[in-house]
Amino acid sequence: MISLIRTGLVCLSAAAALLNAGPASAQLRPLSEKELSATYGQGLLDLTNSSFVSNGDTLYSTRIAIGADVLLNANFGKINLGAKTTGGVTDWSTAYIDMPVLQFGRLDSTADKRLVQITNPYFEFVYKNAPDAATREVIGMRMGFEGIKGDIGLTINTLSGSMLIGGAEYKGSKTTGPAVPGVTAGDANGASRDFWISALKTAVQFPTTSGMAEPPSAAQAGFWLNWRDRLTALSTANGAPPPNAFRR
Repeated sequence: MISLIRTGLVCLSAAAALLNAGPASAQLRPLSEKELSATYGQGLLDLTNSSFVSNGDTLYSTRIAIGADVLLNANFGKINLGAKTTGGVTDWSTAYIDMPVLQFGRLDSTADKRLVQITNPYFEFVYKNAPDAATREVIGMRMGFEGIKGDIGLTINTLSGSMLIGGAEYKGSKTTGPAVPGVTAGDANGASRDFWISALKTAVQFPTTSGMAEPPSAAQAGFWLNWRDRLTALSTANGAPPPNAFRR
């Protein structure tokens, strides 16, 4: 976020310089194919269509990625995904993921620990029968980060997903979450590369993340959290997530 603000200030400064440069005139004109082929640019949003094989079936995906590095300090609480509601009453114990605490960054350490760096956040829609508009069907979506690095405070009561923290594996549907106060994402080799949460009608075997040797575990129907790359457990004096700004 700080990087985005800095970029915005640079753009404003450039715009002010142009406004003070005196009168000018210009008009739009079409470019030839040769001129277009020699033109380069980078947009904030990157849209990619692809296909992959999941459990013997060909599935299709559309990914919308934000081409940015975001520095973040934030707190999220009472994240409860997939709980059943009957007669207007929600049974929170039926949730696929129950995460009372999710915080990015901490205040009790050095300056480099106060912010978490997120690279290229994305949303991805998954569907089948893409070539046939009459039978095309969206079967779910996922959101994630191509890279995340820093200290993340966590309390996970219920986990549906697959996590690998310092060699300890936590995997299953509506199972007990890891008893750690948080994780350090990334190491000397770089950021953690496989964080995502999916919401699906059926199980999907997503393809291998770029740069990793093995594909992720198949994401099951409902909500599913995947996070296995370059994670180590945080250690705090009281066994609770580290303090952070404005956390209740």
